Amino acid sequence: MERPIWLIGMMGSGKTTVAPLVAAALGRDWLDADTAIEDRTGRTIAELFDESEIRFRAAEVDAIRALAAADAVIATGGGAVMTEAAEIMSGSGVVVWLRTATKTLAGRVGDGSNRPLLTEGVAALALIERERREHYSSLADVVVDTDNLTPAEVADRVVEAWTNVTSQV
Repeated sequence: MERPIWLIGMMGSGKTTVAPLVAAALGRDWLDADTAIEDRTGRTIAELFDESEIRFRAAEVDAIRALAAADAVIATGGGAVMTEAAEIMSGSGVVVWLRTATKTLAGRVGDGSNRPLLTEGVAALALIERERREHYSSLADVVVDTDNLTPAEVADRVVEAWTNVTSQV
């Protein structure tokens, strides 16, 4: 069985867009951690966040733990690196950080109204990115910069990086 490929990065970095492209190129399934959380809890991400971020993060860790056994490309939530989910990802697969400049992220997430952590607007984006940057950096086996690239180009770079990492093992 292949190890999972975990895509990490900020909201708007392209994880959910790129995951199916990478999976198709590698002949693997792709999964979305947020969808897994919703399936497991029967609640939306927004509902879980409305209740408490702590409850959401606990559900996220449970979902990541379950997904760790999958032979898949997995798009994670941006904050998964802030919890014990980071250790689960690191111990089970190859972690790829889709690194994206804050200015690019802001353009991609729009007004942030559909993002639970951006209810105050995209001004919070830079603060969140600064808070998470070191976590992304220390967890990543591979870094792919996404600025000025199409999703297909990002997927190609992820596949190339994954091939390089797995050929060294």
